[in-house]
Amino acid sequence: MEKYMKRALELAKKGWGHTNPNPLVGAVIVKNGKIIGEGYHEYFGGPHAEINALKSAVDDVDGATMFVTLEPCSHFGKTPPCSNAIIKSGIKEVYIAMEDPNPMVRGRGIKMLQEAGINVYLGMMEKEAEKLNEIFIKYITTKLPFVILKSAMSIDGKIACYTGDSKWITGEKSRKYVHNIRGRVSAIMVGVNTVIKDNPHLTARIEGYKSPTRIVVDSKGRIPLDSNVINDKSARTIIATTELMSDNIRRKLKERDIDIIELKNSNGRVPLKELMVKLGEQSIDSVLIEGGGTLNWSVLEEAVADKIMFFIAPKIIGGKDAITSVEGKGFSKVMDSINLRDIEIERIEDDILISGYIK
Repeated sequence: MEKYMKRALELAKKGWGHTNPNPLVGAVIVKNGKIIGEGYHEYFGGPHAEINALKSAVDDVDGATMFVTLEPCSHFGKTPPCSNAIIKSGIKEVYIAMEDPNPMVRGRGIKMLQEAGINVYLGMMEKEAEKLNEIFIKYITTKLPFVILKSAMSIDGKIACYTGDSKWITGEKSRKYVHNIRGRVSAIMVGVNTVIKDNPHLTARIEGYKSPTRIVVDSKGRIPLDSNVINDKSARTIIATTELMSDNIRRKLKERDIDIIELKNSNGRVPLKELMVKLGEQSIDSVLIEGGGTLNWSVLEEAVADKIMFFIAPKIIGGKDAITSVEGKGFSKVMDSINLRDIEIERIEDDILISGYIK
């Protein structure tokens, strides 16, 4: 039976980067041991997975079984309730991987199906479904974006030589992997020093994906007006700043249709926790941090990161003045350092990707 839920999870992944801030959902309809219908949530505002599966059915679904990765919705949103459509279709039983964490839905869709006489089984491949929708779960329950801290470094923890040279530490396949991540999240964030030094475009150069919103943390308004993130209009740019930015720079940025989020400075810096609240209010459900050592430390110090993704290349750069992946003051005691849980290690050609969640 799990093979059908596994298929539904694979279908759900096809919505990556297109459904934010909605969840990734896949659905499979089975009758007489054969798949007769499949669907997934393809884009924000579009039909849900269950509806697409019902529409794709090549046989009568009366008496069939549905496997769906997330509890069917029970309320009117962008689309009508999926639970009603399932009931009307004549499906006799539904396997659901996980309950919907959305307070407007949680348990209601299951109850509707059960009250209609449909057998409901909850929890098949639940952990896999939760990991698939880790962004949605965080955002829908807190209204805060899911934050991924990504860094690419040498085996001795350097992200640049003492000269500032940093191209390229990791291999081409790792860099392509990062562009896939960019295409899945709502926003990518860097510090202004990264913009000054590297002048990046911060786009997702992967076919079929749209580029995320670009966020530059710039407390004093030092961003060069000729930088790519200002003049490349292929993606939206937000400057997160404070009252320390001059009125002149603020005016020039607005003339270039750059959005500004201004917060009260905290020791001369942009308060990241408050920034995440503001981003959540703009329906930004996920942020990929690709900053330098200074921003990375601030992200960890203010405890805004949920997940760590560190790419490690088999290179030794050395040098006490070379830039490390996390700069700042650091912790005074090892016992106070940040620990990770649910560690995963993946090899990408010669590089190693270590992923984990902050305890």
